[in-house]
Amino acid sequence: MGSIFIIKVTTNKEDRALEAIADRVRKKSLAVYSVSRPHGLRGYILLEAQDRENAEEAAFNLQYIKGIIGKTITYEEIKNMIEPSVEDINIEKGDIVEMISEPFKKEKAKVVRIDKQKGEAVVTILSAAIPIPVTVKLDNLRIIRREEVEELKEEENEEEEGMFI
Repeated sequence: MGSIFIIKVTTNKEDRALEAIADRVRKKSLAVYSVSRPHGLRGYILLEAQDRENAEEAAFNLQYIKGIIGKTITYEEIKNMIEPSVEDINIEKGDIVEMISEPFKKEKAKVVRIDKQKGEAVVTILSAAIPIPVTVKLDNLRIIRREEVEELKEEENEEEEGMFI
């Protein structure tokens, strides 16, 4: 495993700088193992290379690149930026939820699908005449009731009704 270097780039030009570095590495066959732009880290790119010489050659005199920061970093220091974090989400498929943000504020909807990686849910609005799937951030949903709980209550009610007949 090589060393990880931090490259300072022009803010909001990280993708273009990353492509320029990747092209140079391919053309010159440099010993660069990976180049990444962690989400939320604006103005910087992480580059893993065999040594500082290869890292400098990959980034030297390219547009949008301001330079390499002197110190190398370890994987443990950047692990939380690179590895996707999956939060414990308690919204499940089939739940009835209320939207708490515009444009569907206070509308009730049923959860059709959940993408935990992106933090989004696809819901269908219950008051709509035609069920149209709408993608909403999980932060903008509040659970009203669970489908499983409702099914259990219905089964209990049926059992109780059967006793009295």
